[in-house]
Amino acid sequence: MGKENCFNLNLIDFSKRAEIVETVLIAIGTLFTPFIIPQLLQLIFGKTSLIAINSQYVVGSIVNIALIIAAVNIKGYGKILGIITLPSISAICSGFIFKTASIYTVYMIPAIWFGNFILVYLYRKIYVEKKKNYVLASIVSIIVKVAIIFLGFNLLIWANVIPEQGKIFEALQLSMGINQLITATIAAIASGGIIVAIKAKKGLYKKA
Repeated sequence: MGKENCFNLNLIDFSKRAEIVETVLIAIGTLFTPFIIPQLLQLIFGKTSLIAINSQYVVGSIVNIALIIAAVNIKGYGKILGIITLPSISAICSGFIFKTASIYTVYMIPAIWFGNFILVYLYRKIYVEKKKNYVLASIVSIIVKVAIIFLGFNLLIWANVIPEQGKIFEALQLSMGINQLITATIAAIASGGIIVAIKAKKGLYKKA
C-alpha cells in the first residue's frame, strides 16, 4: 500500500468525535509536557532530586508514548505531522530539558522530526497495515529512529556546528543517543499496555 493508505488506517476504529478528542488531547499533551513535567517534578521532589535532574527521561517517555498511540490510532497525514513537530519545539522553547545545550538542539530539529516521523511511519506500516507483531514493530521503529537522530548529531559535529568536546557535547551525545533508546523503549512497553487495554475494553483483544 502507498503512503496515503498507510496514514489513513488505524488499529481500532473510533467515532469521528472520539478521534478528534484523542487528537486534541495528544497534541496538547505533546505541546505542554516539556513545559509542565520538569517543573512539576521539581515541585514534588525538589530541584536537586534525581528524578527532577533527569526529567528528560520522563518527558521523553511521555512524548514517545503519545507518538506511538498517535501512530496506531490517529488517521490523517496532516494530524500526524502536527503531533510529530510539537514536542521538539516545546522542549527547546521551555529550556528545561536541554538547558544550556538548547541553542545547539535547534540544529537537531530536522533529525528529531525525521526520526519521530519514521517511528510513527514504521509502527503504522508494520503493526497497523501489515499487522505484524507489536514487539517486532517496536524494535524496528525504535532502532531506526535512534539511528537517524544520532546520525544527525554526528553530522552536525562533522560540520563543526556542535562542539566536539565539553559538557554541551556530553549532554547532547547522551540526549541524542542512549536517552533516545531508553525513553522510546519505555514508551513502547507502556504503549503496548495501553493498546491491550483499549482492545480489551472494546472487545477486540488480541495479543499485541
